Amino acid sequence: PIYEQIKDGLRRMIVTGAMAQDEKLPSVRALATQLSINPNTIQRAYNELEAEGYIYSVAGKGSFVSGTADADAARRETLRADVKGELRYLGMTHEDAMKLIKEVYEQ
Repeated sequence: PIYEQIKDGLRRMIVTGAMAQDEKLPSVRALATQLSINPNTIQRAYNELEAEGYIYSVAGKGSFVSGTADADAARRETLRADVKGELRYLGMTHEDAMKLIKEVYEQ
């Protein structure tokens, strides 16, 4: 989906340092106009980035880049909780989970 592409692009810029901490993001309307897409799409991307800790909003001022250390820590914690739940739901054994992790890091 387009909002995922926007979210991934902005997240990449934040994590790589292309956007500095506390840097103001373009307004929803301005970015929507620039990309010729619906403002709701941009708003959804911004909302998800905020939920993940990559950006924060100030009422009447706009959205700004958060510190990436906090965002990465929050994202890791979310991922950890999601993975634990999925592994339990799927009934994976400890051995199966360890094999999966080894596969990820050997690639």
